Amino acid sequence: MSEAVAETVASRFGELYGTEPHGVWAAPGRVNLIGEHTDYNDGFVMPFALPHTAVAAVARRADGVLRLHSADVDGGVTELRLDDLSPESDKNWTAYPAGVVWALREAGHAVTGADIHLASTVPSGAGLSSSAALEIAVALALNDLFSLGLRGWQLARLCQRAENVYVGAPVGIMDQTASACCEAGHALFLDTRDLSQKQIPFDLAAEGMRLLVVDTQVKHSHSEGEYGKRRAGCEKGADLLGVNALRDVPYADLDAALARLGDEEEVRRLVRHIVTENERVERVVSLLESGETRAIGPVLIEGHASLRDDFRISCPELDLVVDTALASGALGSRMTGGGFGGSAIVLAEEPDVDAITKAVTEAFAAAGFTAPRVFEAVPSAGARRLR
Repeated sequence: MSEAVAETVASRFGELYGTEPHGVWAAPGRVNLIGEHTDYNDGFVMPFALPHTAVAAVARRADGVLRLHSADVDGGVTELRLDDLSPESDKNWTAYPAGVVWALREAGHAVTGADIHLASTVPSGAGLSSSAALEIAVALALNDLFSLGLRGWQLARLCQRAENVYVGAPVGIMDQTASACCEAGHALFLDTRDLSQKQIPFDLAAEGMRLLVVDTQVKHSHSEGEYGKRRAGCEKGADLLGVNALRDVPYADLDAALARLGDEEEVRRLVRHIVTENERVERVVSLLESGETRAIGPVLIEGHASLRDDFRISCPELDLVVDTALASGALGSRMTGGGFGGSAIVLAEEPDVDAITKAVTEAFAAAGFTAPRVFEAVPSAGARRLR
């Protein structure tokens, strides 16, 4: 599969630019198993990589020119001069790869130009980190082609800066790190404060289970205001509690911390979600390490209730997936990603997958919603060179 994809993308690169690429790289989207909106609060997250990838065919240039093309967007090649790249100057898809080049150069790395052709199978707007996959694919390519010697977590930091500053989206570090650093058959337990990582075995098929992703087809965008409002509210909570980040509020002290926030009801809800969500991540890690994989189901359900009721970022479509899946025998289910649409995950016994998929699809039809896209999420490899 990888070889065929690499050949297709390289061939199209040749048609566009009249020469062979110097290589082809891939970076995956991700599903977050547990740990939502904790990353920009210095907390814990637990994503794993999807088999769906963004693929970049790239060639070096030495003339300060960046040329960009995507197989997934109508239009021709976009040509930019590196010296003209500036934050929030571009509101198109090209801001993501251009932002990576800008961030590398801002950090002092000698990137002198590139021709890039991109193609992606990561569903856009589904909360599966299509933008981070694109960024990491480009960053890894430039790291190799210009011999920058950067490690995966360093590329993730630079790609986060590209999205925060150049694109103008206040995302945390999880998505880029997952795309760069995940391993096949594992979930990544990541401390977003110091970027320490632990690969946790997560092979559901071997235990007779499956994890489904249900893409509600409701699009969301991180750069729109609601995500930023939640982040600002979390920062206000940390400030009011006198801590550097909500990560520093111990779970055992949560009730006392909430009492100190008085009548700041919205901030109280945000703080409660972050502190309890960090505890849920640690619980899931413990359960998986002790072989109690099925027992993570109730923790996923708790996480969805917290995102729905405290963080208030669910939507009718996401709630319908969770409620229908659980009523149809799922072990656990929750929304995943930034919220306000996107996807939900469903943990199920293998024999129940077809019935759950059918029930969710029928429930969407009965509600008059767009038919969801349902697929299995298999923990897959992180970013890599294909050729």
